[in-house]
Amino acid sequence: MYHYLDDREFEHRMRRLAGKIMQSLCHRLKVEYDIGANFKLVGSGGSNLILQNADEPVDLDYNLEILKCEDINNGRKLKEDIRKAFNEVLNEHRFGDCQDSTSCLTSPRIYFTRGNKTEFSIDVCITRQDEAGRYHRLIHKKTGCADWDQYYWNIVPDSERIGEKADDIKAHGKWAQLREEYLKIKNKYLSYSGYAAQLGDTYVNLPSFVCYIEAVNNVCNQIKQQIRLQNVCSWQQLHSGSRIML
Repeated sequence: MYHYLDDREFEHRMRRLAGKIMQSLCHRLKVEYDIGANFKLVGSGGSNLILQNADEPVDLDYNLEILKCEDINNGRKLKEDIRKAFNEVLNEHRFGDCQDSTSCLTSPRIYFTRGNKTEFSIDVCITRQDEAGRYHRLIHKKTGCADWDQYYWNIVPDSERIGEKADDIKAHGKWAQLREEYLKIKNKYLSYSGYAAQLGDTYVNLPSFVCYIEAVNNVCNQIKQQIRLQNVCSWQQLHSGSRIML
């Protein structure tokens, strides 16, 4: 089962190294490939949403949001350019090449030689936003023959205004509630994956970004329900008080 990391020093070291790698990746994309991009750790910087599944290696999930690209719909070229640039940066750190999966690029496992030696990797999900503020993920559908592979943008359901919604949650002082909801959702899909494996079925565990969006929307709806209930209670108290005064 997933749990939150409790080693703040280790988390800080991971994020500092990963942030340096992601900054180098964005710089290289701009200079060598004329691709404008920025990056963000899922759940944003200071939100403490990094999870670990039991004692397994930690996945640092980053969104690489494409801001400028000559042909945004040429997914094959876009992902290949990003893969090459990512490999160049990783090899500068002597980490080796990344792996290309359906929805992200993943670095080799990394560990520190001093202190906490838990292995971790950097998962880079390529995203973009449309005019309505909805997020799309670049999907690489593999066929077994590279020439026949398909690349397409897949819209993330209910992703519009996700940043504003997260800010609203913070403003209401409900971030701890979001952390609890996010952990619950991650473990829910982990359980689905284990159950499917027992049945011999294939279940693709949802990316952290998709789980995060589900958690944000759930908590926003919970806050709205709480506000409605408070308003109803306030109205009832006022109405009841008016009758007593009469």
